[in-house]
Amino acid sequence: MTTALIDPDVPILIQGVTGRAGRSHARNMRAYGSRIVAGVSPREDEVDGTPVFRTTREAVDATGARAAVAVVPPLAVLQTVQDSAEAGLGLIVTLAEGVPVYDAIRARRIAQAAGLRWIGASTPGIAIPGRTKLGFIPTVSLAPGDLGVMAKSGTLSYEVCHRLVRAGLGQSLWVGVGGDAVKGTRFAELAPLFEADPATRAMVVIGEIGGDEEEELARTIIERRLQKPVYALIAGSAAREGATMGHAGALIYGDVGTVASKRTALEAAGARVFSRIADLVDALAADARVEAGVLA
Repeated sequence: MTTALIDPDVPILIQGVTGRAGRSHARNMRAYGSRIVAGVSPREDEVDGTPVFRTTREAVDATGARAAVAVVPPLAVLQTVQDSAEAGLGLIVTLAEGVPVYDAIRARRIAQAAGLRWIGASTPGIAIPGRTKLGFIPTVSLAPGDLGVMAKSGTLSYEVCHRLVRAGLGQSLWVGVGGDAVKGTRFAELAPLFEADPATRAMVVIGEIGGDEEEELARTIIERRLQKPVYALIAGSAAREGATMGHAGALIYGDVGTVASKRTALEAAGARVFSRIADLVDALAADARVEAGVLA
């Protein structure tokens, strides 16, 4: 087990597996090595040799699944999280964007009360490179390594990690938290897991303007006295005032949510903060060479 978050051999069920996207994602995950044991859908009995059940409870009881990937429309996410909580699952990843805020608030409360870890909404998923992935993180951006990655933006994280892989740097665990204002798991909740993970040498935070998630992470680093190095990329420094951003959580209120606010908070917590991908990658590569020299 890499962290308390995910077991690389966890049995996975796909909710919405009979849809076109569900079938495609299930095939890609299985090809990567993910252990897909069941699907959930009101239609069909089997997809690519995987048994399909009418309810999440039936799938869990029949196969022992302990994690789920929900490939369902945004208006179905709340019910899917509730079904997963009632079935006793430990982890659910919901891919859809556009989940109504009130639904997301209710889903988070349901998940927390049940001890269900919810990753999403609007996430590309999570992965232990070389072992398993839940979602559609591009394989070209994945490689085993010792960097714990947490990201708001899927597309930006693909580019960052692809460049890191080309520089010889891989990930111990990659978590896309999503860019919505209300989400199942935030940076501050992940940082202690990465801190406790012996496979993770340093944390890479891929953030952006808007919201207070980076500021909250900084407070957690200080309050929990986390010691592992943190490298943070804050995207959006060139955004014009009043511009509409693509993520629902990219909202600035007064001085909270600005690049300056995030940089100040994270640097006060000891993190190194960057506004350009190239600078982040160069710093990580240089520090990795130094570390290798010390260990040698």
